[in-house]
Amino acid sequence: MKTLATLFTILFFVCNSYAQEAAEQNIGHKTTMTSVKKVKVFPNPASNVVNVLGLKNTAKATISIMDIYGNIVLSHQWEIRRNAISIPVSSLDSGAYIINIRSNEEKVHTKFYKQ
Repeated sequence: MKTLATLFTILFFVCNSYAQEAAEQNIGHKTTMTSVKKVKVFPNPASNVVNVLGLKNTAKATISIMDIYGNIVLSHQWEIRRNAISIPVSSLDSGAYIINIRSNEEKVHTKFYKQ
């Protein structure tokens, strides 16, 4: 029983340190952390426009929309103002999609459904 407890403790610390290393990226002498950010997506399901709230303002953000198979179906660069963006999705077919928003300030991944 002691051996099992010791093995479990070692396994826990190894997995925990691996998870922390996966979240950190060393770039030269600078370490950056990526965090999961909660944003609000509405309406969901959408028909014409998807609004994303809770973003950081930036002059240039790359917004990509992927289908559930990972194919990019829409990609554009927009300016994010007032911590929000409205993405026109009327040209998309009905189904589930993933929104990727990348800028110098943040990286956000969220999903929505198109009617």
